[in-house]
Amino acid sequence: MASSIGVPSNPNSHNVASILGKLQDADADIRYMTLNDLNKMMEIGSPTFLSHDYNTCAKTVDGLLHTLGDSRGDVQNMAIQALGSFTKKAPAEILCPTIEKVSMIKTENTVDATVAALAVREIVVNLGHPLPGVARTQRVLDSYAAVSRALIPRLVGKIVVPLNNQKSLPSPPKGMLEEDLETGNDSNSLDLLAEVARTFGPMLQEAELKALETMTMQVLESEKCGTVMKKKAVGALSAMAPYFTDGLLAHHVSYTIEQLRQPHVTPQARKLYLTDYGTLARSIPQKFGPYLKTLGPFVVSPLSQEELEQQREQEAEADGERDVAMEEVREASLIAIESFLEACAADMKAYVKEVLESSTRFLKYEPNVADDDEDEDMEEEQEEDDEFEAEEDFEEETGFEDEDDVSWKVRRCSAKVLHALIKTLDPNDPAVYGQIAPALIARFKEREESVRNEVITTLAFLIVKSGSSITRKDLGSALEHSLPPSRKRRRGFSDATGSDLPPLSASNGYASPSTPPPADSATQGLAKINPEVVKASAKLLKTSTVSTKQAVISLLKDMVTAQHGGLSQQADQVIDPVIETMNTAVAGVAGNALRVEVLTLLRAIAETHSSKVIQPHLAKIVPALVKAAKDRLAKVSGEAFGTIDAFVKALTPPRSAASKGQNGEHLKQLLDVSTERITAKETDTEVRQKAVQALGLLVARTAGSPDLLSQDDRFSAQQLILERSKNELTRLACVRAFEIIGTLATNKNDYAPDFVRSAALELGAQLQKSSRVLRGASLTALRVLAVKEPSRLSLDENTTSALVEALIPLLRTDDLHMMGPALIVLAAFAQDKAPIVTTQPMIDGICSIITSSLSNAALDPLITCVGAIGQAGAGQGLMKALLNVGVQGDTDVTGQVIGTLLVKGGSDIGVKLDDFVKELQTQSDESKKCLALSVLGETALRMGEACPLQSDSFTSYFADDSDKVKLAAAVALGRAGAGNVKAYLPKIMDALNQGRQYLLLHSVKELLQHSDAEHEVKPYAQTLWQNIINTGQAEDNKVVSAECVGRLAIIDPASYLPQLQTFLQNPNPTIRGMVISALRYVFSETNETYDDHLRNSIIQMLATMLADMDLDNQRLSLSAFNSALHNKPNLVIPHLPELLPYAIQASIPRPELIREVQMGPFKHKVDDGLEMRKSAYETMYALLESPASRAKIDMASFYDRITAGISDEHEIKILCCLVLGKLFQIAPHESIHRGDSLAQQFRVVLAFKPKENAVKQELEKLAEQ
Repeated sequence: MASSIGVPSNPNSHNVASILGKLQDADADIRYMTLNDLNKMMEIGSPTFLSHDYNTCAKTVDGLLHTLGDSRGDVQNMAIQALGSFTKKAPAEILCPTIEKVSMIKTENTVDATVAALAVREIVVNLGHPLPGVARTQRVLDSYAAVSRALIPRLVGKIVVPLNNQKSLPSPPKGMLEEDLETGNDSNSLDLLAEVARTFGPMLQEAELKALETMTMQVLESEKCGTVMKKKAVGALSAMAPYFTDGLLAHHVSYTIEQLRQPHVTPQARKLYLTDYGTLARSIPQKFGPYLKTLGPFVVSPLSQEELEQQREQEAEADGERDVAMEEVREASLIAIESFLEACAADMKAYVKEVLESSTRFLKYEPNVADDDEDEDMEEEQEEDDEFEAEEDFEEETGFEDEDDVSWKVRRCSAKVLHALIKTLDPNDPAVYGQIAPALIARFKEREESVRNEVITTLAFLIVKSGSSITRKDLGSALEHSLPPSRKRRRGFSDATGSDLPPLSASNGYASPSTPPPADSATQGLAKINPEVVKASAKLLKTSTVSTKQAVISLLKDMVTAQHGGLSQQADQVIDPVIETMNTAVAGVAGNALRVEVLTLLRAIAETHSSKVIQPHLAKIVPALVKAAKDRLAKVSGEAFGTIDAFVKALTPPRSAASKGQNGEHLKQLLDVSTERITAKETDTEVRQKAVQALGLLVARTAGSPDLLSQDDRFSAQQLILERSKNELTRLACVRAFEIIGTLATNKNDYAPDFVRSAALELGAQLQKSSRVLRGASLTALRVLAVKEPSRLSLDENTTSALVEALIPLLRTDDLHMMGPALIVLAAFAQDKAPIVTTQPMIDGICSIITSSLSNAALDPLITCVGAIGQAGAGQGLMKALLNVGVQGDTDVTGQVIGTLLVKGGSDIGVKLDDFVKELQTQSDESKKCLALSVLGETALRMGEACPLQSDSFTSYFADDSDKVKLAAAVALGRAGAGNVKAYLPKIMDALNQGRQYLLLHSVKELLQHSDAEHEVKPYAQTLWQNIINTGQAEDNKVVSAECVGRLAIIDPASYLPQLQTFLQNPNPTIRGMVISALRYVFSETNETYDDHLRNSIIQMLATMLADMDLDNQRLSLSAFNSALHNKPNLVIPHLPELLPYAIQASIPRPELIREVQMGPFKHKVDDGLEMRKSAYETMYALLESPASRAKIDMASFYDRITAGISDEHEIKILCCLVLGKLFQIAPHESIHRGDSLAQQFRVVLAFKPKENAVKQELEKLAEQ
């Protein structure tokens, strides 16, 4: 470590002793530099370099004491800093005398009387501190001994914990706190006390805490001590509170209650005690919460109507003189209640009614304006009549108020209490929209700006919470609901290349938005207050300050978002003043923030309202957007282009189909500003990217609508996007623009000449770039251009050949996310240009793919590609290559590919079905048999009734010696049956009664999985159901049986869901487990159209399965619960309070499930409940994904289990860390309260050290933590 001149790099005690004499120098600069050198020596010296030189230590202390009394402030400050560094290196024996001497210094040459306390505090900060979960070292023990023997007696003026050899010693001098009490001066001793509590709290004995608490309370009650000292005293109590014993806390609370009960207690004392309660609630919520039952009346009483009437009578007797002290008591009471609601919400439930009445009463408390409610009502009526015609200035109105009036603080605190109360209430609680919302809206007329903003913010929070409780799909759901209902993924034979393009269109704003009807009392209440909120907000937008306008606009945005609209009838009341606000906003931070907020509101309006609502206001909106898009501030112009996106969607078909080209002028303005910002050299990069995105959307949405945008304008815009795609900074935005242009194009005339070819080549060039985001976006856009016929037909053979060459390197199984889309692009090209696609490198790529096992998500594109090649008559070379791969590949994948090609290629493919039948009959190699069976099964599936194969062709191999062949035959039988249900299913059912149940269940599973002919399955369903239930009780059969049962319940829910519910009560745990797995399958494999069948039974079924006592079934039930949360939120979330306790309980370790297992000479603990707890924590993690489910969580108990999970096994520890990452954002207040307990848990985790002989897996787990 580098050191300054004069300070050795490795100092010793002699170096220290050599400079101590300079501390007495007459020159202040020399004293300062000497202290600086001394400080550096202490910092860089070894930990023990002063340990044995007591003489030098004593001289150092004397020198520091001398400089602490220096007349120069900078010398004193450096002396304090050096004292802290010295403390870290000083031997334990010198700590006590050092503390005593420093605490006794008298600063005669300076006016600062706080030096002693500041210096001792520096000593305390640098002592060894105890850390939760960490073993206490000797250094920590010595440090505490010094604090206990020297510092605490100096603070309180007496020996608190006497040692055996101290009985005859004289009493210590007057304590530092006692001196403060006598003089009323603040010497920072309370700061020192708080630091002692924070650092050594876990080690302080009850007698010491009691002595410190007593002195602090004396300061709190002293008439000499000022307000600042009393605030510090409250802070010191908060620091000590976590270490109070139950008895000491009970004594403290009892004492304060007795004081509050005194008939002549002063308002100042009441205020301090109430403040004390609030800080204790935040400091120790779990310990303090139970006392609220007793404390509640004392905290709420200052807010009662009786005390308010008494105050008014007393003021009348005193000729109207205001009682400011009483206002401060009310403020303290409201602050305390806010703390109680945020920290101890469960314990405050008994006082919700009183809190609600009190907070709404004092929300309108304006003693200088109105003396009673009648006057206020008259004032409201007058305001309604004048409609703010005079546009009063709020600042002018406040001119008559008394400068000493602090009632605005009471009103502001009342709004904050309501904010905290809303957090604890369900949005459907009648009080929310029956009392709270009307009270807040009535105070929009508030004259004090800070109060007014707090009221608006509170109402906005209420609206957001109401909106988050609605389990509704996103803005694109309207179109998704208009699509044909379908089951979850089931392999069929439709054109998979374009199956996901309709949802893509939905995401681009094709759905015409509409406000859904209210679903519950919260949304009904929100709809009811909507007109009042709009009316009051419009008034404020005309008259109020910038900060209030911003709060109002944010409120309107939240309301529009929560209601998914809601301004259809009042749009004119909002849009005009909002546009005026944006146009008149002054430059500066506040003005820019206001404009961004306005743009966000306009975007929300455009996204959630029909074009009919927006149309009358476009003449004002569009010029304002153009002006904002040209703004020099990137944040404003960037937000403007995001809003332009939303309006482009609103102004183009089909949403604006009724406008018949009226929007052309507005769209031209948006096109011009987008083009201008893209080409301008001074445009910020992020703004340019957003402008490209807006331009691409505009070009795409006007395809086929020449009355909206001319062809020349569209072609020029396409050419500009093409040029910008060659620039690295805007390339990604251009790629996404290509995608949306391709998605929405309806014919070849929508493209500029050569645009598609150039764009496709540009996209192909990006497929080998290092940026994964760019590669993925380019492949997605290329897929769109290939799948959509207008763009695909615009590609010539040379371009297609170049693209095929660029796609071949993506045919690798190590990146399935790129492989799947690449195969779909190739499949699309094969429809028209198969010879160009089926090159030898492409065939080699497919052959390399089939050597790996693939899931359905990756297999389907491969099957689609091979099928397209076969259908185009170009599959002969591919078939030859696939046959050469043969059993070297994955037999199931290879068999499905060959079977698909065999059917699609027809007679030109080079092989026939009989060839594989003969192969099966003549081969003895099990792998070749499996491959032949897989080919035959896939072929029969695709040929259907035209296939000559019979069930005997497969069942005869059930007796094969190889288990692999047996299973392959069962799977092939099921696939063949899916192609011809009538021919195969009766024979499978007959065979089920004769044995080989395990194999036949696999056949049934495959048949149900691949068949779309549900009407053909139904006649056999009852018999099949009974067979599966009977055979599923065997251990080997239960997994497959569960899937089969689940599929039958999907096919015929009316018949089988009630039976599943009945089977959940079956005494056989195996049957119950099978049914639970089946229900999990039902939840995950059905869409919204199936929900009506589950609506009346799902909660009862979940409750029954979660209460199952079998360990395996408990784990399965948690998994089913998790599946229901993900897939059926509308049905489950409203009932979460009934179901969540099961998951919370399952997360608690059960000692009876932990057993010891002997492994050689070692004993290992095996926890049979680990998997169940893991499932419980996974469910708890899933609960945080939805705002609606978060609103139903009891955060205190939820956090308890997450905190406890940090000390659980490795897998659970990792899950808890993931949950905490979300909780810090979702529940910041609760997270702050849990800081100490979390820190303690993590210290244990971080302090863990693996054994020297730890195995590799243990080291990997430790690294992951």
